[in-house]
Order: sequence, then C-alpha cells, then structure tokens
Amino acid sequence: MCGIIGYIGKQNAPNILLKGLSKLEYRGYDSSGIAIISKNDINIIKSKGKLINLKEKLKNNKINSKLGIGHTRWATHGVPSDINAHPHLSQNKQIAIVHNGIIENYLSLKEELELKGYHFISDTDSEIIANMLEYYKEENFLNTINKTISRLEGSYALLIINKDDPNKLFAIRNESPLIIGINNEEYFIASDIPAILEWTKNIYYLNNKEVAILKVNSINFFNNKKEAVIKKISKITWDYEVAKKNGYEHFMLKEIFEQPNAVKDTIKLRIKNGLPNLDIKLTEKYLNVIDKIYIVACGTAYHAGLNAKNLIENLIGINAEADIASEFRYRNPLINKKTLVIILSQSGETADTLAALRLAKEKGAKVISIVNVVGSSIARESDEVIYTWAGPEIAVASTKAFTTQLSVIYLLVIQLALLTKKIAEKEAKSLIKEVKSIPKKIESILKEKSKIKEIAKFFYHDKDAYYIGRGRDYYIAMEGSLKLKEISYIHAEAYAAGELKHGTIALIEDNTLVVAVCSIEKLLPKMISNIKEIEARGAKTLVITNSKEKIGTYNFIIPEINNYFTSILTVIPLQLLAYYIANYKKIDLDKPKNLAKSVTVE
Repeated sequence: MCGIIGYIGKQNAPNILLKGLSKLEYRGYDSSGIAIISKNDINIIKSKGKLINLKEKLKNNKINSKLGIGHTRWATHGVPSDINAHPHLSQNKQIAIVHNGIIENYLSLKEELELKGYHFISDTDSEIIANMLEYYKEENFLNTINKTISRLEGSYALLIINKDDPNKLFAIRNESPLIIGINNEEYFIASDIPAILEWTKNIYYLNNKEVAILKVNSINFFNNKKEAVIKKISKITWDYEVAKKNGYEHFMLKEIFEQPNAVKDTIKLRIKNGLPNLDIKLTEKYLNVIDKIYIVACGTAYHAGLNAKNLIENLIGINAEADIASEFRYRNPLINKKTLVIILSQSGETADTLAALRLAKEKGAKVISIVNVVGSSIARESDEVIYTWAGPEIAVASTKAFTTQLSVIYLLVIQLALLTKKIAEKEAKSLIKEVKSIPKKIESILKEKSKIKEIAKFFYHDKDAYYIGRGRDYYIAMEGSLKLKEISYIHAEAYAAGELKHGTIALIEDNTLVVAVCSIEKLLPKMISNIKEIEARGAKTLVITNSKEKIGTYNFIIPEINNYFTSILTVIPLQLLAYYIANYKKIDLDKPKNLAKSVTVE
C-alpha cells in the first residue's frame, strides 16, 4: 500500500528520494518523509498530505547526503499525521526505518518492549520494528536484522539506516515487493519499478527473508541463515507507463488481479480462533434493541450494500434496507436510537454518503462505516469504522474495493449473528472457514481469464446487453451491468429474472447478449426456465454459475462455496468481461469519459 525509495551513491540523496517518491504518487498516499545520514547523524523530515508539503519543508532544510530512505504512506494503523508518517526512529535515535506491509503481531511485540522500558510516539505498527532493531542491536548488524525479522509476523518491505554504519543501507523483504537498481557505483531501492526507471533499468529482485547490504561500490545478499546469496541482474524493458502498472496493460486489470491479496489482507487480521474479530463496540444488549438497519452507499458500494441487506435478514433476522445515498435524505427515512446505519464508501469522501451519515447521527442512530481510506471524512465522523485495506484503487471502475467491502460485510454479519445468538459458534466457524477460502477461489477464477476473453470477442460490437439474476445474484447482475456500461459505453441493464415476463423480454432480439448469474441452488430451476425463455427468442447467453450442467450458450463455472458467499466469486468473471470488451473497443478504460474516481460533490 505504501511507496518506498532508498538511495546510496554519489549524488545528493534528498533529490533522488523526492524524484523517486513523485513517481510513486499514483499509488495513493496520505503522508511522506525521508531520512538521511549527514555528519554522522540521522535527519528526518516528514509531512502529512501531498508530497509538495515535504518539498516545502526541504526548501528550508538544505542537507547534503549520499545515503537516505524515503516513504509515501497509505495509513492502516493510525490516522494520517506527521507523527505517524514514515520514516520512524528507534528510541535512542540510532536507527531509522521505512516499512511497507502489516505487522500482524505488533501489539504483543509493543507490549513486550514497553515492559522493557520502551516508549512509542506513533500509532503505527511500523515503529515497533525500529525499536526491535535497537533492542537486538549488536556489532554485526546482520545478526540484529535476522533476530528482529524472526520475531515479525506479517508482510514487510524494510529499508534501514543505522547511525553506527553510516555508509551502509540495509534492505529486507517478506511478501511485500522490493527491488534494487544498479547504475555504476550507485544503488536505488524501491517498492515499485517506476520509482527508479529514470536512473536504471538494471535491477535485482529480493526474495522473501533475504537481506541486502549496500555500500557505494558494493552490494551483498544473504538469506535468513546469514548465508551469502549470488544474484543475477535482470533487465527492465518496460517504459514508465507500463512499469507503474507492474506489466499490466491497464490499472483496472492489475486491480482485478490484486483481489486475492486484497481480500486476504482485509480478512486475515479480523479472524481469531476461527471466529470474526472486528474491533467494534457493539454489545448483545444494544443489538437486541435494534429494530432496523439501513445500509447506505452509492454506485458499486450500493451493490455491496444490497448483499449486506440480504445477509442481515437471512442470518440475523433484523429488518434491513439498502438505500442509494443520493435518495436517502429526501425520502424522510424513519431513523431513531433503535436504528443502526452502515455506511459504505471506497474513498470515505463521497458527498451524498457523507450527508446521509450526518442525517443518521442527527436522528440518534449509531453509524458504522466501511471505508478504504484511513482518516477520511466518513471514517472520522462515524461511531465505528472498519477499513477494507484494499490499497489504492486507481482505475475509475471499482473492482477490489467492491470485493473487500463484501469481505468485511461477511465478517460483520457473522459477528453480529453470533452476538445476537442467531447462530451458534460451530456454525460461525464453519462460515468463517468458507470466508478464508475466498482468496484461493478468486485466484482459480482469474486463471481462467482466457475463457472470458474469448467470449468478449463475440460481443464487443454490440450496442446493448442485459443481465439477469435472482436474490443476491440479481445484485451481482447489477454490478456486472454497471461495470460494462461505465467502461465500454455499451448500454447495459440488469433485471430481476422473475420480471422478464413483465415487459423486459420485449427487448430481446436475435444474438442479444444476456448475462445470467445463477449461483443460488434453490433458485436454479427458475433461472434455467428464464434462460430458456430468452434463448427461444434468439438471445445468446453467458451463464455464471456453480452448476456443472450446461445451461446457456456459454457457461463459466465458479468454485463451490457456501451460498451466502457466491457473490464475491460471481463478480470476478463479470469484471473480466467488462474489461475485455472495453479493451477490444480500444477505450481508455482506466479513465472512462465523464466519470471521476471520488465523487465529492452531490
């Protein structure tokens, strides 16, 4: 989620670091900072907000150095602030680090260090790393690093500078990317290739648990057993535009393929002993008083909200309504202290959704928000907030934001059902086991992308497409339809399949594309009847299903999963369909016309 840059060489490090960070701005961030060694001292300059704020600070702080590390932060632990921004110093100010990733056991490590007299100034999980390095510090700093990382659980890409080794830069990675570029006798380290392409295309890739020790004219690699590792240089052949997309043609495709990790990152810290463990203050007593739940959102988030409504009513038995935020205020919703309002927003700044939140609070409701941006307006104004940890989503068409919202909804509904004793612990654990299987199942769908790509080839000239489904499948049909229209400009509509006879079927012509989502076992016979009705009128059908029988003209089979959670799987082929159709049409699908990523006006 964060951007990392490091440099050691003959040029002025602050200039290199700022240029590198500017190449990582596309990732999204809320603060930035650098640390350099000058005159045997570590100097840290950092600032909340855009990179221009850091540049302004550096104008008045002319420090020359040949070694430094830099960072752009996307907040996960702690709100965006100067204090929470990276780099972080150890307590004795001898060591500075920048970190990309999440340290899952940081709370227990923090408690352990506090008992040993360490004090922490930030709310981040990253600061514990600097103090762990200080605690384990010995003359051979490689030993220090290995002892530290042996204690860390989670993902990390780390750059470290040590006041006692002022001519060395240390780098380590585990699950989070880190590459090292070489140009003559200088080295550049980054979390992503675009940050260093201005200076070199010759790079080393670090593997998990490998340590790199860099000096001005040498580099050495070690594995976690402190054994020397020999590496070959790789040559980057991409240009900047392709490189920042990690080789994907578009950000949208990159983000579609990031979904297994995004979902995994969102759920892994929220499950403990096989049960949901969301850090929200909702008691059984409060929930038993609640007589209504509103889920309020816009666009893609609204489709996630419809899924939430369905699951709440099925698993908890409380009356739930999903509302479009732009309509919510104007229909005089019946809200009081017995109402719970769940707000969904990727950016946390959506104007209509924020207005709905404020109305709910004025009327005395408790508000839970599910957002992706730490410290956003919706997050700050909610009573409780659950972050999705999808990371920056750059393409306008939302993909991983949607699936991470569904992931949080699954955990939240299961936790509420447990609290209200609507399900037993055994059933909850069974459901959580299914949720934990989702990332692998998304991966398996993505491996079948060529099937969807081939189908898209037959329909990208079409001017109309229709999507049908029943129950939760209807909500995913709505999301699939939205994806197609917003990036391909093909007219697409979603209908509840049971409504076909009430007028909709009049739109069907020869070779019309109809996408049918049918993953709910008890509704499958009815969906098959609907599909046969439209095929009899000349339609070509693409059926997204978990059934093994051949139902439509084209069939895409998703992996088996509990019926409550099929939505997060059925949406993946629909995202791919929209992407490939738009790509065949040669549309700039990352930036579709008339649309903005964050809708901050009503």
